[in-house]
Formats: sequence, structure tokens, C-alpha cells
Amino acid sequence: MALSVDRQKEFAAALLDPEQPAPTGVVGPDGDPCPKRFAVYRNNVVVGLIEILRAVYPAVRRLVGDEFFDAMAGVHVRIEPPRSPILVEYGGRFPAFIETFRLASSLPYLADVARIEWAWAEAYHARDACALTASSFSEVPIDQYPSLRLQLHPSVRVVRSAMPALTIWNMNVRDSDSGEVVFDGEGETALVARPDAVVQVRSLSPGAPDFIDAIGARHTVAKAAELAGECDGRFDLSSTIAGLIEAGALCAYQTHSGVRFEAKGVVR
Repeated sequence: MALSVDRQKEFAAALLDPEQPAPTGVVGPDGDPCPKRFAVYRNNVVVGLIEILRAVYPAVRRLVGDEFFDAMAGVHVRIEPPRSPILVEYGGRFPAFIETFRLASSLPYLADVARIEWAWAEAYHARDACALTASSFSEVPIDQYPSLRLQLHPSVRVVRSAMPALTIWNMNVRDSDSGEVVFDGEGETALVARPDAVVQVRSLSPGAPDFIDAIGARHTVAKAAELAGECDGRFDLSSTIAGLIEAGALCAYQTHSGVRFEAKGVVR
């Protein structure tokens, strides 16, 4: 017989709070209450969710060490349980949690490193699409380029940071020797995309994040470039578009006349 909503809520609350007793009606094979069995099950659930976070956030784990990471993740798991049965979707709120976790305040870049890792995970699981190449634009007259509306690849994610988070992530995502990080106040912005089978993470030039935001909002190339230039006077349109094509970050465009071109061909 299915449990009522109230019983389900009681069970879920007890599952993640070791201070609560085993839910009413939880019994062993002999029909007697079995708090010890439930405690084992509760522990396995928490450990399993921590393992998911360990897999998604390897650079964060390396920065703080296994013991600290597991303790921090354990706190997060208990206040932010999964909201979906699809566990690959679990962990997206961890960066925001790190930002408010007092014991991690000595590492002000840690939350942004985590944001890069979550963007990597999202890109990895994003919908497949073919990426545009430079030759994809060969049939477009040069004078029509400003009126094009570009479409981002489904895997594209942009992570802005006031810290050198991308450099720190690169240094810690693999078992490589740590180098020196310069905290000069400039900050870094990461472009994450998976045009093929491999997720790629690159640094974005000044103004490029604003250009990406603008084309994501369906502005034309000309308008997006204008908005990006207003945000950062160092913005360079040619190098930004070339970089997006090289990164496989674009999958389609639409001309002023309404003709839509996807990487696989023209779609009218």
C-alpha cells in the first residue's frame, strides 16, 4: 500500500536528520521496530549523496581536502536533499551553499571554482547538437553579418568570477603541480562547452560574456556587439566570434530574411 504524503514527508525528514527517531511503522523481518537498521540505511543514503558531490566537484575536494569536503558536503546534503529522482541533476545548489558556509570563508574563490565544476557537469549532460564552423557562414554576404541572430550550443555555460577561479580550477582539476596564482583584482570568466564528446573550458576575453548574454537573448550580432562594447570598451567582435566558433559554442544562425541555418544545413 502506498504511503500517504504525510508519511512520505516524515520518512524523508527522518532519513536526513540523525536526531529524529525512525519513522513510525518501520520494522524488521520479525515485525519489531528496527532503529538500528534504519540508521544504517540513513547513513548509506547520506554517504551516497556525498559521493555524488565528490564526483562532481573534484577540484573543490582537492582544494579543501577529503575530510573537510565530506564534512561540508554532509551538511549540504542534510539541508538540500535531491529534488528530483534524476541524480545527475543533484549538486547544482552546492556552489551557493559553499558561499555561505562560514568554515570555507578563508577561500573566497571556492564557490566560483565549484560553479565552474557544475557548469562542466551540466555541459557534459546537455543535449547534443552539431557546432557551426567558419565555413558555415560562407554563403552569408558580408553586409548581412550584423543582422544575423546567432544561437548558442545547448551545452554552453558562462561562469563569471571576480577571482582567478578558472586558473585555480585548472590547477586543481587534475593531479598536477600547483603553481602561483596572482590575485590582481581582474577576475576571470570561463566558457564551458561540449560541442563533441569532450567538455572544454576556456577563458573569455573582456566583453565576450556580455556578447554571449546578448546573443542568448536573441539580439542581432550588431546589437549584441553594441551592448558588449558598452559593458567593456575592450570588447573585440572579430576575435570573440572567432573564439566562439573555435570553441564550438554556436550551433545555428538566422538571417534577416528569416532563413535559419543549422550546422547540419539550411532549415526554412
